[in-house]
Amino acid sequence: MNIPSNLKYTKDHEWVSLDGDVATVGITDFAQRELGDIVYVEVETLDQTLAKDEVFGTVEAVKTVSDLFLPLSGEIIEFNDALESTPETVNSDPYGDGWMVKVKISDVSEWDQLMDADAYKALIGA
Repeated sequence: MNIPSNLKYTKDHEWVSLDGDVATVGITDFAQRELGDIVYVEVETLDQTLAKDEVFGTVEAVKTVSDLFLPLSGEIIEFNDALESTPETVNSDPYGDGWMVKVKISDVSEWDQLMDADAYKALIGA
């Protein structure tokens, strides 16, 4: 199982990277394996400002639909449009081309509340 140490994680199985005040968010390798074949990613919150833990979209797999929870408060400034035509990229490259949104964060202190790789491994029993 791939759990990069340079990222932060949530209990809801999202990963986050931070570049200045812009966070990139996706779902973890563990999450995509649990979901199975992803067939659709929906994000209708582009250009909206949301609070931490609010639902920013959904990911649909063959057997289920799951909400996506925003790990950091801020404005959704970009959606990975490539996922509209190739949602399976989330399965094949969850930490790379399978990213979902970019967020201009409004509270940098929330970053410190996210789990590091070791804490996330403990959460999922890896």
